[in-house]
Amino acid sequence: MAKKHSTQRHVAQHARLLTPGKSLLLTTVTLSGGAVMILELLGTRIIAPYYGASLYVWSALIAVTMIALALGYYLGGYLADRYPKLRLAHVLMFAALATSVIPFSSATVLHLTNALGMRGGAFCSALLLFGLPLTALAMVGPFVIKLATETLEDVGSTVGAVYAISTVGSVVATLLLGFVLLPWLGTRSIIFSLALILVLMAVVLMWRDRQGFPANRGVMPVIFLGLLSSLLSVKGYASPEKTNATMRVLHQAESIYGWVRVVDNQTSDARLLLSDASVLSAMSLSSGQTLLHYQTIIASLPVLRPAASDALLVGLGGGHIARELKAKGLATDTIEIDPVVAQASLDYFGFKPTGEFIVGDARYEVKKLNKQYDFIIHDCFTGGSEPTHLLTVEMLSDLRRLLKQDGILALNYVGFTRGEGTEAVASVYKTLKSVLPNVKVFITEKTEMTDFIMLASNSAIELDANSRDQRSQWLTDHQYALSEQGGILITDDYNPMESMQLRKAEAYRDIFLKRVAPELLLI
Repeated sequence: MAKKHSTQRHVAQHARLLTPGKSLLLTTVTLSGGAVMILELLGTRIIAPYYGASLYVWSALIAVTMIALALGYYLGGYLADRYPKLRLAHVLMFAALATSVIPFSSATVLHLTNALGMRGGAFCSALLLFGLPLTALAMVGPFVIKLATETLEDVGSTVGAVYAISTVGSVVATLLLGFVLLPWLGTRSIIFSLALILVLMAVVLMWRDRQGFPANRGVMPVIFLGLLSSLLSVKGYASPEKTNATMRVLHQAESIYGWVRVVDNQTSDARLLLSDASVLSAMSLSSGQTLLHYQTIIASLPVLRPAASDALLVGLGGGHIARELKAKGLATDTIEIDPVVAQASLDYFGFKPTGEFIVGDARYEVKKLNKQYDFIIHDCFTGGSEPTHLLTVEMLSDLRRLLKQDGILALNYVGFTRGEGTEAVASVYKTLKSVLPNVKVFITEKTEMTDFIMLASNSAIELDANSRDQRSQWLTDHQYALSEQGGILITDDYNPMESMQLRKAEAYRDIFLKRVAPELLLI
């Protein structure tokens, strides 16, 4: 009999959770949970172009999210208990306003935090941009629990339902954002759409809670401002800042990997292919030739293997290396992870595939290849935000499998010849040498920060010091004696390269801000 009464009590509690009023509250929790994840993930799209898509940016955003959740949970519970005139609709409206402000304030915040460096700047910009909306969204849970709990017997089931449904909302929003919304709409449209949805949800809650707003006409201006900020975005009033007079943006598109722009600099006679704060390609407008010296040197590899006939290029950029190799009679298969970059190389840099044209992640795609190459050019490291997982023993071993016995793997890595950061270069060298025993290193400029061109092979790489070929002479003159001292073996399990190359990332960003334009780092 007692068991029967217990079952009936649980059924009754479940039924109470499914009443229209509570269903609306749980819908609100679902929305707030999804909104938290959307803002956290979109934070990388706003901050990463300025500070790099690095572990520091992710750590900053996760830390700010956790701080905001902790503060929001506490404030939500405190305010719900002590200030009954503060309604759930007010909390959602404030979250909507704080969200809609992000695109308007991002440029100012990023500029102001720039002086703090990559780590301090990333954290402070995340805190200033996302702290308020995330805190407000976290307050929704305690308010809903307060409103949905009718008796002490309801507490456990109500709290469990709120947290469970909030988590479900986070999961759905994460998948929806990554798989559908971001490729389709872009960052700004999603942020303003989210703000508008929060405003509309607040209006619905106000209508349901009409008794809580008997004469509170002061809330109308808040509704007006929320709707206005959302509608303004449709008209483009929150569009990115215009570039300066010397920079003309020919093309820009947001991919799932970053903000890609093709920019002409009339003053320096250059066309640039940019992905966030990385220069993927630079071409002379007058001659059509690459302006990146290391690409010219890598394209001269056939002097070391005159009988070579094919190559694999990992990291397409503007396609200049593939084009130069074609001029020397080599067919080149290419792998480029970003479809927007791949399309830009075809449309604006005159690239025409001379072999298989693969758009996909290199770690995945190289495992599917079954042919072998005379040359493999591993060109994914610009000096800006870098895919350090492509430097590991495991990745280089996959490339070695695709290399002919006397083939050459060429890897370009920006680093320092002295001072802090040399251990990063030594680590790349040590890791490469552990996979391919014969390694020669060259530097493009005899300066402290330079391009290290590392050539590795199963067979000996011989230079003819007496050759009259200018390419051979250059290689002989720029050969660099690199030591493994201070370096570590980079693996998938242990890869501290982001912290080891912090100095380089900051130096590269300073160069970008001075030579290109800070406005190009803003979405």
